[in-house]
Amino acid sequence: MLGLMMNEPLRIAGLIEHAAKWHGDTEIVSRLTEGGIHRYTYQQAHQRAKQLANALTALGVQNGDRIGTLAWNNHRHFELYYGISGLGAVCHTINPRLFAEQLVYIINHAEDRLVFFDLTFLPLVEKLAPLCPKVETWVLLTDRAHMPDPQDATSPAHPDLRCYEDLLAAHSADFEWPTFDEDTASSLCYTSGTTDQPKGVLYSHRSTLLHSYAAGLPDCFNCAATDVILPVVPMFHVNAWGIPYLAPMIGCKLVLPGPGLDAASLFELFENERVTFSAGVPTIWFGLLTFMREKKARFSTLHKMIVGGASCPPALLRAFDEELGVQIRHAWGMSETSPLGTVNTLKPNQLHLSPDEQFAVGTKQGRAIFGIDLKIVDGDDRELPHDGVAFGDLLVRGPFVAGAYYNSDNRSQFTADGWFRTGDVATIDAEGFMNITDRSKDVIKSGGEWISSIDLENLAVAHPAVAEAAVIGVPHPKWSERPLLVVVRKPDAEVSSEELLAFFEGKVARWWTPEAVEFVDQLPHTATGKLLKTRLRQDFAGYEFPAST
Repeated sequence: MLGLMMNEPLRIAGLIEHAAKWHGDTEIVSRLTEGGIHRYTYQQAHQRAKQLANALTALGVQNGDRIGTLAWNNHRHFELYYGISGLGAVCHTINPRLFAEQLVYIINHAEDRLVFFDLTFLPLVEKLAPLCPKVETWVLLTDRAHMPDPQDATSPAHPDLRCYEDLLAAHSADFEWPTFDEDTASSLCYTSGTTDQPKGVLYSHRSTLLHSYAAGLPDCFNCAATDVILPVVPMFHVNAWGIPYLAPMIGCKLVLPGPGLDAASLFELFENERVTFSAGVPTIWFGLLTFMREKKARFSTLHKMIVGGASCPPALLRAFDEELGVQIRHAWGMSETSPLGTVNTLKPNQLHLSPDEQFAVGTKQGRAIFGIDLKIVDGDDRELPHDGVAFGDLLVRGPFVAGAYYNSDNRSQFTADGWFRTGDVATIDAEGFMNITDRSKDVIKSGGEWISSIDLENLAVAHPAVAEAAVIGVPHPKWSERPLLVVVRKPDAEVSSEELLAFFEGKVARWWTPEAVEFVDQLPHTATGKLLKTRLRQDFAGYEFPAST
């Protein structure tokens, strides 16, 4: 027997329609690439998204066509999210921080017909365009006044361009969003590809809407129409963790920071726009913390943040809480999980714990949100207990978890019974709190025992002289592998190897303590801000510990 409810498919266009109808005068504020601040409402955004849909139709875009974007968090990129997917095409957000060779591969692999890009990326597009023959049209996300002059012989060569604002102005907002199956592809995001070619994760309208509902739950982002949200996480990275969909769903004010991701620019927006909630990676929050300390500044409205994309050192969590009165909560996920998988929110029976005990729980990645199931397994795929001690490979499944990669027969990360292998090593405790201990390829095996590089890195950055730290396993003649600590000192800070190694005493088992310390000017990172340990292992290939070890 089937239910007797209306069969309304879940569609991304329904989010902006809802916001325009019921929250039409709520603001979307963005910092422009050209400079200055742009303001308009959900109602106006909806009108422009429909103009865009008409423009795309006139350009021959059809259901399922991939349309690329190379853009910051701004109102035009927001319109692309809705105009492209709402039409039934696929919004392919491209990460401009990837290597040029990877960008060429991604654009060609996706077979993007059009690419929309911000002014910042004009020099990049000049290099990409000749290598991406399947792109029919390149559209610069600006107005006529900021378009390059094709007649100027002194200007660098650039592809034949169209102007975004001209494109919209040529079309009306008289457009009816089409209805189609909710499993229709909506957007495409490629993984950063640290060890092989990037892989495409193809989201659907259904998965996106379900993820948006889950993100808005009280134990997840816990946002309401009264909030003001500023996503620092870029819209070219896993759809800004779903915030461009969540905000219109709940009808809250949305603040988009554009290219200005430095601490001073962010603080200005936080204060001027009275932001209450933000989300970003640890490196952003470290920079903001340093700025706040130097300026002796405080936030007037910001009271909650989400940190994800990489493990957040406990020292950062404590500093924001105790010094700035801002609660940072851990979240974990990946492109393949849309991306939210877990969020750290205490359970009722944990509210009576001491502050130190609560803090210890808060350093974990958190509990599975609705729509995510997870488990840890050993090398033979046998499930391990949720005792907070046993750790194994983390597997996930759910309605917004990838079931395959786009245009690929690579099934190595999927089990025969439908689980996705995340590549993370984790524990799960009796309360269901998951804690990432390492990436499977980064865990260190010393004398037959496992050592968590993440735990050692978190301890290292708690030292007042350390700006950033990474730990890698280095071959050892006696112990198979031993941890090497690689450190970036803070500006004008001095600390010796001996001092740093002494800092670990009493905090970890003696055999966990790094065998040696090496100081570098900077650490390599992926395009999404994660430590690039494959590069570190290459840099330190052949490294030999001092003879005394």
